[in-house]
Amino acid sequence: MANKKVRVALIGSGSIATHRHAPEYAAHPDVEIVAFVDRYPERAEKLAAKYGGKALSKYEDALALDIDAVSVCVPNAFHAPITIAALNAGKHTLCEKPMATSDEEARAMIAASEKAGKFLMIGHNQRLMPLHVKAKQLLEDGVIGKVITFRTSFSHPGPETWSIEGSTGWFFDRKQAFVGSMGDLGVHKADLLRFLLGEEIVEAAAMVGHLYKPMGDVDDNAVCILRTASGGFGTLTSSWTHNPGEDNTTTLYGSKGILRLGSNPDYSVVVELATGEKQYYKVGKMQTNESGGQSDSGVINAFINSIQTSTPPTISGEEGRRALAVILACLKSNDTKAFATVEI
Repeated sequence: MANKKVRVALIGSGSIATHRHAPEYAAHPDVEIVAFVDRYPERAEKLAAKYGGKALSKYEDALALDIDAVSVCVPNAFHAPITIAALNAGKHTLCEKPMATSDEEARAMIAASEKAGKFLMIGHNQRLMPLHVKAKQLLEDGVIGKVITFRTSFSHPGPETWSIEGSTGWFFDRKQAFVGSMGDLGVHKADLLRFLLGEEIVEAAAMVGHLYKPMGDVDDNAVCILRTASGGFGTLTSSWTHNPGEDNTTTLYGSKGILRLGSNPDYSVVVELATGEKQYYKVGKMQTNESGGQSDSGVINAFINSIQTSTPPTISGEEGRRALAVILACLKSNDTKAFATVEI
């Protein structure tokens, strides 16, 4: 017996909706796209013409439709109010990252989800990538022993190369974006580290600043030192001035060896053991903006599966809140010029 179609609306019709949410929903056999929403009507109309459904300019009109779920793909400052409205309207909600601009907002979103009895999922796709799933398995198997230190980086030339609005877009406007490279890229890596290490990051020291980009008033680079609950530490960097190309790599240094992720062009997972043995795994390349973002992120499939099976999403609102907490601690450290506790 075929599954009942999950009826969805996409709130926000910019690049993340165009390149990720819309095509992935459209490719899912159990999804019907009912509406696209955008404050610029022509964007919603373009996607509706391609995938079907209504084109709307107000999210409230979408929430009044007979739909089961929404994707919130709007500027960061609007994540919380629109997500809370969607949950209050009884819709399962997938919200892009960073989930909110403060811990208070994040908690309010989680509370709305619990009150409504509807799922809240955050779009942290890094932990769903095949190379990171494989890395998690290797770490749980103890292949490199206890992780002692680590380094992770997410860097590219900047959102103007990919965003629908280019160099004049909301990514560079603090009122709409809240943060720059740390919200666009760093929060992904904060979530990934928590996933891979299986423990919380509890302390941060960071330099977060606007170093080069001629436009905007948000950070375009950040270098952070993070300490885990078990005492290990390492670095997280994010950058919008990595030109050309991307650096989306992670290296974990353990008591028995090293685990390298995304740095080898042929093998996305490489293990180098202290014994001299090397293991190579070809488990899929990193999803990149350079490829147009067209490869499957896994996020939409996970969201729809949660709805269909009535299973809470693994990338829950609480997971999103804890990744956001790392970013907030880094910002606090930069402002105070001191170590900051991650408030979880």
